Amino acid sequence: MSEHHHHCHHHETPGAGRTWPFALGIGLNLAFVAFEWMAGAMAHSMALVADASHNLSDVLGLALAWTAFALSQRRPSEGFTYGLGRSSILAALFNALLLMAAIGGIAWEAFQRFFHPQPLRAGMVMAVAGVGILINTATALFFLRGRKSDLNIGGAFLHMAIDALVSLGVVLGGFLVLRTGWLWVDPLLGLIIVGVILVGTWGLLRDSLHLSLDGVPRGLEVEDVREALLAFSGVTGLHNLHIWATSTTESALSVHLHTDLHTTDGIQSEIVKALHDRFGIAHATLQMEHEKLAHTCPVRHDF
Repeated sequence: MSEHHHHCHHHETPGAGRTWPFALGIGLNLAFVAFEWMAGAMAHSMALVADASHNLSDVLGLALAWTAFALSQRRPSEGFTYGLGRSSILAALFNALLLMAAIGGIAWEAFQRFFHPQPLRAGMVMAVAGVGILINTATALFFLRGRKSDLNIGGAFLHMAIDALVSLGVVLGGFLVLRTGWLWVDPLLGLIIVGVILVGTWGLLRDSLHLSLDGVPRGLEVEDVREALLAFSGVTGLHNLHIWATSTTESALSVHLHTDLHTTDGIQSEIVKALHDRFGIAHATLQMEHEKLAHTCPVRHDF
């Protein structure tokens, strides 16, 4: 006779209650985008205009991340039994796609400027980009604490950190134009910005797409979990082991365990606690099956 047991550990999402970094980051960067766009037009700088476009995509990305963060804090309901935590995965994916879109626009504009260079007010470019370094660095620090434990927060941190590096490159490019008069440096810098964004975004795109397809979260190895389950006394085998992400910070597991025990209440609680403590799996669903009946399971997904 099969027994079903579901045990869920609820724990605070890293950074829970700290929505002010999103609000402050969006406000600062939105103001800077408007300032940088105007300055870029006045200075005839492709690098500044491209950086402003990139910053605008980051403002939109922060808004998406903030929305997903707020949704992930909502309790489960009858319509969404796991809550809305997966919105954080979707936000991370949209963030990556926004950056990829920004790459295409910047690359096209930079390429055009190679054939149609314009006089550049390098001093203004350097001053505006210097302000960008300060704002983007400060905003990145807002998300420093939770960047490793939450893919969504990590995406916001990555956006701001890349922006700070891009602004530094614009300062250096403006200085080079000021000293040499080489106008081609500005569009070249735009293409370098594209490369920096592409390298920095690829990991975020890969990880968010992986989680959105119910892939095993990074840092969890299925074989390690399998071995840990089989190590429990009374567990003789298993099948239908599935591990997936319910959000960018929480993981879930379901498995059918074969056992030769007559009573499994004690071992179930022990296994659920071990999965949480060792692997950080917050939601575990165990189906205990006596080994004599385990082969009769109507649906098996072994691999």
